[in-house]
Amino acid sequence: MAENPSGWWSRLTPARRDSGTPARAPRTGADSAGTDLLPARTAGRPAVEAAPYVPGSVRTAAAWAWRLLVIAAASALVGYLIITFKLVVVAFVIALLLAVLLDPVATWLRKRLRFPRALAALTTIVLMLGVVTTLLTLAGRSIIGGFADLASQATAGFSELLDWLTSGPLAIGQTQLDTWIEEGLGQLEANSGVLVSGALGAATSAGQIVTGALIALFCLFFFLKEGRRIWQWFVRLAPVPSRERINEAGIRGWLTLGGYTRTQILVAFVDSVGIGIGAAILGLPLVLPLTILVFLGSFIPIIGALVSGSVAVLVALVDQDVKTALIMLGIVLLVQQVEGNLLQPWLMGNAVSLHPVAVLLAVTAGTGVAGILGALLSVPIAGVVNTVVLYLHGHDKHPKAATDWHRPGGPPGILFRSIADSYGGDQTGALAAAIDADDDEKPASPDRAD
Repeated sequence: MAENPSGWWSRLTPARRDSGTPARAPRTGADSAGTDLLPARTAGRPAVEAAPYVPGSVRTAAAWAWRLLVIAAASALVGYLIITFKLVVVAFVIALLLAVLLDPVATWLRKRLRFPRALAALTTIVLMLGVVTTLLTLAGRSIIGGFADLASQATAGFSELLDWLTSGPLAIGQTQLDTWIEEGLGQLEANSGVLVSGALGAATSAGQIVTGALIALFCLFFFLKEGRRIWQWFVRLAPVPSRERINEAGIRGWLTLGGYTRTQILVAFVDSVGIGIGAAILGLPLVLPLTILVFLGSFIPIIGALVSGSVAVLVALVDQDVKTALIMLGIVLLVQQVEGNLLQPWLMGNAVSLHPVAVLLAVTAGTGVAGILGALLSVPIAGVVNTVVLYLHGHDKHPKAATDWHRPGGPPGILFRSIADSYGGDQTGALAAAIDADDDEKPASPDRAD
């Protein structure tokens, strides 16, 4: 026992300390009696200056600041790339929107009429072009037949306006009016070069529009033909643990895009029909072109119907009188209120879940980046980004998609089998073909491929 003491007594015995047990590190400073113990500095080691104290709030603000700077730099780079390749980006997004609308038609042709994928996609595009051409032809005939009469009415209305300015309450002299007209013509002649350059710019824009339309149709064909394989190629670029979440987030974004497109068509239809009926009741000319114009303008949220409806007010002013124009303005404002207070919050809120302030900011930013097309595409892009980000942070806006066998992108639970199938070299993939063939019956297991 004496040779091997144990317990607290063994830690105090000199034999234990001498056998190699490390002693407690000596303290520095002063003891209870006020005498100095070991000095704070050790011989041969330089003194280390104490770091200045930084408050926690400053450290937190600095951490947020550099992260925000990185996010701003990345956003600026993305914006620069979008502006630089605006033609391609806009054509790609338009192709996506059209693919959302036309995919059910192509799917029906494949499953019910047994069309091959390429033939189904091509037939769908031809049908779409036929419908658009028919509408534009009908509207064009009405515009050509009505604008001749409208031009003569505008000339007569301008003459009446000049007579009212000279003989009305303003009593502006004829000499003063002639001076103003001559000054206006002089400014027109002085800026003829600007007008010519603007015409050349319009010709260039027309060429870009044709190029963008061809790119959009090319992308649309392949989106309808093999959109699922294109998406799976994109998903398999991500790390394996992240593929499932990326696939599910992309499916939610596609559902949001489809909901937005269908809802916006309904809203535009209601706006155009309301303003068109009002114009017909007032006996205005060009009712069909005005209706089509309002329908197209209503795809710009919040301000589209109001801006396009103002054309109907101008037509009422030229064709009839101020009273009729005021009535037409009241109809346009009424339709706008119905859209802004009923249709947009109820229908569009469910489709994209964006606050009206976010919609307005998105439209403004899109207009600054890409003009009218930016205003058209900003809201669906913002809605898709919102849906994807919310899903990645744990909030699913489309919970039914988790168990829906008929959802776009393929049934749940077969992503990795679909990706493996896409490596096989088959143009459609055995699994994708089996899914298309078995649309009426949900299999007992998501792993079933036949």
